[in-house]
Amino acid sequence: MKARNYIKDILFGVCVGDALGVPVEFESRDFLKKNPVIKMQSGGVHGQADGVWSDDSSLTFCLAETIAEGYNIKLLAEKFIAWKYKAYWTATGEVFDIGNATRLAISNLGKGINPIEAGGKNESDNGNGSLMRILPLVLLLKDLPIEDRFMLTKEVSSITHAHPRSVMACFYYLEFALELINGKDKFKIYEELKDEVLDFFNSNTDFKKEAHHFDRLLKENIHELDEDSIQSSGYVIHTLEASIWCLLTTASYDEAVLKAVNLGKDTDTTGAVTGGLAALCYGYESISKEWINTIKGKNEIDNLINRF
Repeated sequence: MKARNYIKDILFGVCVGDALGVPVEFESRDFLKKNPVIKMQSGGVHGQADGVWSDDSSLTFCLAETIAEGYNIKLLAEKFIAWKYKAYWTATGEVFDIGNATRLAISNLGKGINPIEAGGKNESDNGNGSLMRILPLVLLLKDLPIEDRFMLTKEVSSITHAHPRSVMACFYYLEFALELINGKDKFKIYEELKDEVLDFFNSNTDFKKEAHHFDRLLKENIHELDEDSIQSSGYVIHTLEASIWCLLTTASYDEAVLKAVNLGKDTDTTGAVTGGLAALCYGYESISKEWINTIKGKNEIDNLINRF
């Protein structure tokens, strides 16, 4: 039996979800109910061709490449700087989408600020800009104790988003991903994380103060909520909740990412974050081949995968 190539699942899972969402970023849910995304398409606010991915995938690729070369936070910072100022790891040689917190953090990096001090620490700095790119880190977490998994997650998130809420969202997401890699059923993972993650959050004063923001994931059954209860803005909690809801209320990769994108608003990131988990759940082979073949820069992505 051929071994699963998890980095392939992750990179194409994120990238395809991202690219599906790019042409309809900022569109309302009502608009997408009338004009649902069902395939790769072009246009939209960014005016990009079909199969073009955004900052979500670019920064995910930067992290994956850093891991392939031997993880180092300063090396990751250098790649982020190269992306913003030299269009490194972009689909078309152009940076056409960047969040405010990420822009400011990379500006800080360019000024020589320590990477772990570069990201915003205020409550207003809880956009989804670290969650969208964090998934390759799961490959370094597998054999680490939970405290070390959290600290490494905190380091990689904090380069752009250092508030505890953003770090905690990344941690929950990676813990879910780790259990998918371990072969567990998605509903079993969801139930087990209620105890495991909540216990961990409650073990630290700073995390405990923030834990109530995760109540819909850790104390309720989010998959029982209707679509109107799920938000899809750029707020990190909204994106995390939407990704878990889409994963738990669908039965395939394609269904999950289309559901995510058609929620509207921050469509590329909701698609990317959902797509990463869905690909780990169902595998690369489950992703529409037509979508994969439309992705720009596919050969470069394949080359990156081969470096693992």
